Amino acid sequence: MDVSPLTWWLTIGITSAVLLVDIVVIGRRPHEPSRKEVSVALGVFVGMAVAFGIGVWFFAGHQYGTEFFAGWLTEYSLSVDNLFIFLIIMNKFAVPKQLQQSALLVGIVLALIMRGIFIAVGAAAINEFSWVFYLFGAFLIYTAVKLAREGQEDEQDFEENRLIKFVERRFPATAEWHGSKILTHENGKRVITPMFIVIIALGTTDLLFALDSIPAIYGLTSEPYIVLTANIFALMGLRQLYFLIGGLLERLVYLSYGLAFLLGFIGVKLVLHALHENELPFINGGEPVGWAPDVPIWVSLGVIIGTLVITTVASLMKTGLSGRKPADQV
Repeated sequence: MDVSPLTWWLTIGITSAVLLVDIVVIGRRPHEPSRKEVSVALGVFVGMAVAFGIGVWFFAGHQYGTEFFAGWLTEYSLSVDNLFIFLIIMNKFAVPKQLQQSALLVGIVLALIMRGIFIAVGAAAINEFSWVFYLFGAFLIYTAVKLAREGQEDEQDFEENRLIKFVERRFPATAEWHGSKILTHENGKRVITPMFIVIIALGTTDLLFALDSIPAIYGLTSEPYIVLTANIFALMGLRQLYFLIGGLLERLVYLSYGLAFLLGFIGVKLVLHALHENELPFINGGEPVGWAPDVPIWVSLGVIIGTLVITTVASLMKTGLSGRKPADQV
């Protein structure tokens, strides 16, 4: 895919402008958004992603267009799982409703920065070492098994990581919320606020999810431009999605199992691709393994869509139309 520097800069500039508008709006008026507000905004963001994918399909060909949609859907589904952890963090730290937008926006900005770094590192590694696909594939398979065993995390299972505990132990803090401020003065001393702790929790969560999401999308496309844009569009509207389906998230009881299957599928796909391009001397004498097929991207897209549909339908059937969890899920 031949992407000119102008296209790169236009893409980064436009998406940054959209994010900046979001920051300005939330910064000026922290509030709990209405259902209509988040529905309209989410519709615009999803429409932008679909329009972009169609544009890629038209100008760059159906192969890259299919890769974008497969990558976008995969990253979007992983982001929804990320939202569930965000929901747990918000409840755990009792973040006021009117401040949750600000916290989420910071979390999304951190996610963009971290994913951008991992995308660059991943692209450089792939260009230099084809065997990195073995590592990506093995990591995704390990993550899939771990996710399938753990299932969906409950609020009581959430445990503050070492960084959060270190910050809470070493820095003077106030229990009072001071809007979206992360620092304030109390008794003549500068102290951190609960918002600072929440941002640390969201940032470390973003880091863990970036470790999963970047190898996953590189299993679907090796084009850095598609990897970046799929991630950007997956994170756009994530804040609105949080408020729109906050209650529905708890009903997606099979989401983790669906994601585990997807990560396992992409992990196997990466290993097969690595075998197909093999250069390691201790595997088949350093020659490509002839029987290892490359899974077509249209097959991957079909598996992704089918898994998400089955997972969602099965979850809603399990929890029922009332939205209440069954006894064994409480």
